[in-house]
Amino acid sequence: MKKNFLLTIILLSGIVLNAQNKDSVILPSIPYKLFWENSPVHFENNKATFTVTAGEKTDMFRDPNVTYNTDNAPKLLFIPDSNFVLTACIQHNFTSKWDGGAIVLKADPLHWIKFCFEKDYTGVHRVVSVVTNDISDDCNSLPVNTNKVYYKIAKAGNVITLYYSSDDAKWYLIRHFQFNATGPLHLGFLAQSPTGKSNTVTFSNIKYSAKKISDPYTGE
Repeated sequence: MKKNFLLTIILLSGIVLNAQNKDSVILPSIPYKLFWENSPVHFENNKATFTVTAGEKTDMFRDPNVTYNTDNAPKLLFIPDSNFVLTACIQHNFTSKWDGGAIVLKADPLHWIKFCFEKDYTGVHRVVSVVTNDISDDCNSLPVNTNKVYYKIAKAGNVITLYYSSDDAKWYLIRHFQFNATGPLHLGFLAQSPTGKSNTVTFSNIKYSAKKISDPYTGE
């Protein structure tokens, strides 16, 4: 009886591991397996690029007025090194208000960073950063005249620095701050469509390095 019970546990463990392996995603530019937090409507991995389609009413935000708190946007995440630099090109069609694609860094549901390329409330394509410590600090930065941008996020100890570029060469510092969340961090990519039916985001030119930057103004 005991042997049969142990055999059942082993078989079930194998099923769970196989399911996890099946659900994991491998990207050539990321040295770790990625996994989903909230499933997308559609995902396509073409090695050099990948697309994530978010369904309707998907978002990641904790309103300072505490009237709107949600975290149901699809996120493709991995556990990064203690210090890192991640860059990516983000592109989408900006169909509905607050449609966006983002790089995210998440400790837990109350502590996270969303660096988003978003259609703002006026219809402008905008660089937006949301830093959440219990509630979200929502900062609208540069307007962008195209459907794509290059983003960089760097972690050096407990300091996070966010950058924007139009050409993946010249970087403009958007935000530089301390992030003291404890526990394992998860880094990756997000698509959202808070008011629309769906939003498909393409991520490309992805680069990841396990290093600590020394100059926040250059990101190097």
